[in-house]
Amino acid sequence: MYTVWVQLDVQPDRVDEFTSAIHTNALASLNDEPGCIRFDVQRDTSDPRRFYFYEIYIDQDAFEVAHRSARHYAAWRETEARCVVPGSKSMLLSAPLFPDDIPERP
Repeated sequence: MYTVWVQLDVQPDRVDEFTSAIHTNALASLNDEPGCIRFDVQRDTSDPRRFYFYEIYIDQDAFEVAHRSARHYAAWRETEARCVVPGSKSMLLSAPLFPDDIPERP
């Protein structure tokens, strides 16, 4: 399994566009990508322009290849370029220590 953690800040005037696009991307990832196990989108409670993504894939290729080559991901990247504050995005890649405890596991 392969986990992706993302944190980013959104331009104040682009929050609605961003939330619509990430919702579409998250749903398409879950529905159209067999390798996507989980895709959570969270909003910071103290800063409404900060968002977090928590994604789990069956393996690294499911993220690096299948997810990143999906049509919906290309559309998402265009929105991301317009909406995200430059330099605010950070991404951490990891692997679950106890993958058998993940309820959504394949």
